[in-house]
Amino acid sequence: MKNKIKILLVDDEPDVIEVLSYNLSNLGYEIISASDGVKAIKVANANVPDLIIMDVMMPNMNGIDACIKLRKNKKFNSTIVMFLSARGEDFKYIEAFEAGADDYITKPIKPKVLMSKVKSLLRRLNNFEKIEKVIKVGEFKIDMDRYTVTTTNKKYILPRKEFELIFLLASNIEKVVTREKIMNKVWGYEVFVGDRTIDVHIRKLREKFGDNYFKTIKGVGYMFSVN
Repeated sequence: MKNKIKILLVDDEPDVIEVLSYNLSNLGYEIISASDGVKAIKVANANVPDLIIMDVMMPNMNGIDACIKLRKNKKFNSTIVMFLSARGEDFKYIEAFEAGADDYITKPIKPKVLMSKVKSLLRRLNNFEKIEKVIKVGEFKIDMDRYTVTTTNKKYILPRKEFELIFLLASNIEKVVTREKIMNKVWGYEVFVGDRTIDVHIRKLREKFGDNYFKTIKGVGYMFSVN
């Protein structure tokens, strides 16, 4: 029998945990919870959830710092992280995505909207993981099963969104991938993402592999080139 999808809820407000637990468990998901970032890391290590829905502002350790720590552990490479926050400023969105988030939703939470986002994120994860493929382009070997990118000199274990982005670009070598296609394939139309979020992830890839491989096609998108 296939294991239930496991969701970790992290919030210091018991009412939020109760409401989300009720709605998500009714969809058949297994729910575990924690009340701050420190406890979230302990619970995640013990259970390895498929999805973490986490508040940003919490005592002891906030959600951003907890996400950064989790993303440093390769066993969470395929774990989806969604942030909840009462703050919707652009810089908070960027901070969240830089920490390794997959989505960000502002409070007050609308359960139907949240359930739709959860279903979309998990559906895309399942579809992505069904692809078993290794891409070899120039000095790059991109291994989807291991979420690794190997070059002549080094092996990199990338956060999930960075990996999905380089995999998409390398799958279309020397072709322009539009921003719209990146949004659809990497984040999904139902997930909030702006142009700056894509740019942040491109910048991170450039920091790791150099500027020469990732070409900006102004006003259109990006191209992966080894020439």
